[in-house]
Amino acid sequence: VQLQASGGGLVQAGGSLRLSCAASGRSFSSYSMGWFRQAPGKEREFVATISTSGDITYYADSLKGRFTISRDNPKNTVYLQMNSLKLEDTYIYSCAASRYYTSRDYRRYDYWGQGTLVTVSS
Repeated sequence: VQLQASGGGLVQAGGSLRLSCAASGRSFSSYSMGWFRQAPGKEREFVATISTSGDITYYADSLKGRFTISRDNPKNTVYLQMNSLKLEDTYIYSCAASRYYTSRDYRRYDYWGQGTLVTVSS
């Protein structure tokens, strides 16, 4: 599975962005998908994950209510809607695919896309 994240950019605090992650291959619906974020020199941080059918989602506690993960299996795409963005949401956001787990643990993910930078300004 190859993953391509997009949708990052510069946004003012309080604004919204929607990230997309397009997957290649015909088995997208067999993978749970996750979003993680990382700043240079810092550890990777869990954002959200969604099960193969989309019926199960988990979020980082600090992001619940502001971020929403969703997927469109026929389009081989997973989304991350980010609302009420804060300065501290400035990170590189990456999507990942897991064959067996809907997990908060990045070590459970088998494939990773390149990141997309989100910069929140005041």
